Order: sequence, then structure tokens, then C-alpha cells
Amino acid sequence: MVRWPFTDEHEQLRKSIRAFVETELAPHAEAWEAQSDFPDSVFTRMGELGLLGLSFPEEYGGGGGDYLCNIVLAEEMARCNSGGVAMAVAVQTDMAVPPVSKFGTEEQKQRYLVPALLGEKIFCLGITEPDAGSDVASISTTAVKVDGGWVINGSKIFITNGRRAHAMTLVAKTDRAAAHQGVSLFLVDTDTPGYRFERTLDKLGMHSSDTAEITFTDMFVPEDALLGNEGEGFYNISWELQGERLVGAAGTIAGARRAFEAALAYAGQRSTFGKPIGKHQVIRHALAEMATEIEAAQQLVYSAAVKVARGEYPVREISMAKLLTGEVAWKVVDKALQIFGGYGYSMELPIQRAWRDMRLIRIGGGTDEVMRDVIGRMEGL
Repeated sequence: MVRWPFTDEHEQLRKSIRAFVETELAPHAEAWEAQSDFPDSVFTRMGELGLLGLSFPEEYGGGGGDYLCNIVLAEEMARCNSGGVAMAVAVQTDMAVPPVSKFGTEEQKQRYLVPALLGEKIFCLGITEPDAGSDVASISTTAVKVDGGWVINGSKIFITNGRRAHAMTLVAKTDRAAAHQGVSLFLVDTDTPGYRFERTLDKLGMHSSDTAEITFTDMFVPEDALLGNEGEGFYNISWELQGERLVGAAGTIAGARRAFEAALAYAGQRSTFGKPIGKHQVIRHALAEMATEIEAAQQLVYSAAVKVARGEYPVREISMAKLLTGEVAWKVVDKALQIFGGYGYSMELPIQRAWRDMRLIRIGGGTDEVMRDVIGRMEGL
């Protein structure tokens, strides 16, 4: 069945992605979570299948599809049963690599974009610092102009793919005195002298995704490492952040729907007081509320995605979608765990992992508080 806003082609793509995810990723979720890692071959395999470049230009190895293809991928990746794997892939497809396609030179596209779409070059995104996250203009990592290039000093934290990455899309200050106008983007190979992987962070959830702390000490990069124009990095990365937020919202609400479906099935199987728990009004009404809120949040995601596909820049709607999906998804998985009862709280069932993984969306990519502030300002406050 084709659902708005998707076409027959989108649904065919969905079927092929689902087959891959359910046969090649989902069976390994438990093992990857237990070892807090997954193999780099996931990227190369997805590159072979064309799944890392669905909406990128065909001349660089992409699929040439529209933005809704990215939404389909994000939704289907929720079926891999590991939020960490889905997040790591999303960093590649919708966060770190798009700026290369949009702002890169031809040489940069050949050197970085082409292998990234093949899964041969894994990317991470260097924005967040110990003292700066959503406030990108306040980052303290500096890039000082010298003969032949730039010298970079500073640190980044909470970097997804930070341990495994071959390259980083780095945000740094090129003018300390300026605010937004003093930020620039760089493409940095992670084997560059002065680039140091410090540690992998231990997290509540998203266990299979490596999240790293990175430092830069007198790291020299050549002039052609600059991505886009000097001083335009804040505006260029702000464009990227909208894609990050929307694809995160799409994957999150798809994951919430999966948790709901699991709770719905369990409510039909588990009996108390002589009947399935789903026949008790308190559980039936909880499930009805979950279904309603999921549908409302998902339609808001689709509405924003359609505007992006039309070439619009719907910051207001994207911010609303991220805020609402985060709150709805967290409420849904919490209620789902409650419906599973003691079994849900045990480590034997995957609902506990969904509960832990889902909490991140309300922090990463712009906190709930930042989203409310963005929405409020766009409402004229």
C-alpha cells in the first residue's frame, strides 16, 4: 500500500531496504550491542547496494533520488533493532557527507564524496565540544591561517563514528573575534598528524555506535582542506543541522511505531484476570493514545520532508517535528515497557534497548529546549 507522501518507486525502495536490514543487519543486533561495536563492512555493503547515496548526484555514484528516499532509509533502518547502527549510518548519509556534496570543490568531491557513497571512506562530524554543542557560534576549536594552509587546535566530544572514521567534516573558528561569521568548515583525514582519538565514551544507550572524544594539537591541513568559503561555515552547517534533525525525527518515530507494535502484540498474548491485558480498558486506552500520537508526529515529519523535497527550507516545521517526535517516542517506549511489565525491564527482551536508545533524540542534534527556543523565535517571540 502506497502512503502519502510516497510513490510506488519509494515503496519499491522500501521493500529492498527492508529485505537488506532484516536479513543482513537485524540478526546481528544482539551481538553488536554486546560487543559495543559493529563491523565497518556494514558501510561497504550498504555502499555496494547504493544505500549511502540515495539522494546524491548520479555523477558521483549517488542514486539521484529525492529527499523522501532518505526518509524511507531512516524509517527502515529502525528495523535493524540497534539504534547505534542506524545512527552511525545516518551520520554518513545525512550529516557529515551532505556538506561535501553541497559546498565541496570538484577535487573534494572526487576525493571524499565518491568513496563515501561507496562506503569506502567513513565520515564523522566534528561540531560538539566540551563547552559548546547546540551553540555552534561558541565553539573554541581554532584554525589559524599559515603559509600553505591552516593549523588547528582544540577538541570535540560525543563524535559518532569518531573511532572508525577515515575523515571528519570539522567545524572550527577561523576568526575568534567574530561570532557566526568567524566559523569555517574543513575536511580532515583522521590520519593527519596532530589528530588524536582520545577515547570511546560509555553511554546509556546506542551501545553499538562508537562515540568518541577527539583532540587536535597543532594539526596542519592544506589550503584545499577548507570546505566552502572561509567564514561561511556557520550558515553551511546550519543547513546540515536541519537534515540531521529531520532524518533523526523520521527514524525515531519509526522506532516508536515498532515499539508500539510489539506492545500491541504482547497485549493480545498476555492474559491477566482471565483475559488478554489488551482487553482491559486501561491498556486498550494506553495503546490507542500511543497509536494516535505516533500518527500525528509522523505526519508532521512527512509534511516537513515534502517541503524539503520541494527545495524549501522549513526550519520551523523541522524544529517542531524533532521536538514532537522526541517527546512522543519517549512516551511511547516508556508505555510499551510498562505494558511488558517485568519482562520489559529484564534484558531478555529488546524493548529495554529501545527505551535506552530512544532517550538520545531529545538531546542530540539540538535539545528539546533549543527546539522550543527556535520555534518561539520563529513565532515572533
